Amino acid sequence: MEQYKKEFIEFMIDCEVLKFGDFVTKSGRNTPFFVNTGFYRTGSQLRKLGEFYAKAIEGKFGFEFDILFGPAYKGIPLSVAATMAISEQYNKDIGYCSNRKEVKDHGDTGILLGSPIQAGDKVVIIEDVTTAGTSIGETLPIINQTKDVSVLGLVVSVDRMERGQGEKSALSEIEEKYGLKTTAIVTMEEVVEHLYNKPYKGNVIIDDQLKEAIDAYYEIYGVK
Repeated sequence: MEQYKKEFIEFMIDCEVLKFGDFVTKSGRNTPFFVNTGFYRTGSQLRKLGEFYAKAIEGKFGFEFDILFGPAYKGIPLSVAATMAISEQYNKDIGYCSNRKEVKDHGDTGILLGSPIQAGDKVVIIEDVTTAGTSIGETLPIINQTKDVSVLGLVVSVDRMERGQGEKSALSEIEEKYGLKTTAIVTMEEVVEHLYNKPYKGNVIIDDQLKEAIDAYYEIYGVK
């Protein structure tokens, strides 16, 4: 496993973004682990998060695109942090864009904020995590309101590696249904590999009991 992936896993633990217990996902699944990027709460955390995203984007897409689109609301700081990191680390100036939940009818009107999307633009979408692939279907129509836009793909922080609407993984379904490339900073398989029965700061994060719960979850929701 690449070093930056290990660092990102530990970074999520430190920021309390990756948690283990009993949770319910947006898609209604009971899960023993949960990723909540809303717990990145300081400037230094967002700066570091942006650097991890930039690394993942570089590996999958390079920087030959125009707009990094972050769906409201969690995607807004992600798009800002990642484009700043791309500028600082790679000297590439990518525009950020996000949507509002409601159309604004005064001042800066419209549903988009940040860099405007124009015909001919190439766009990459940035999200926190995709479980069942439901949010991408809401995001693409917003971007495609501008004609002749090319959406290249989707980058997320964690690939949960579970089924979407059918038998394939959510990211695989997105690739097939929408013709997009997808990538993640880390997969849950890499998270388990790095944390299982290995102490981090004096604590074993994933012990045998938690590993059994994760395995049982994937028996139900894992890709067959």
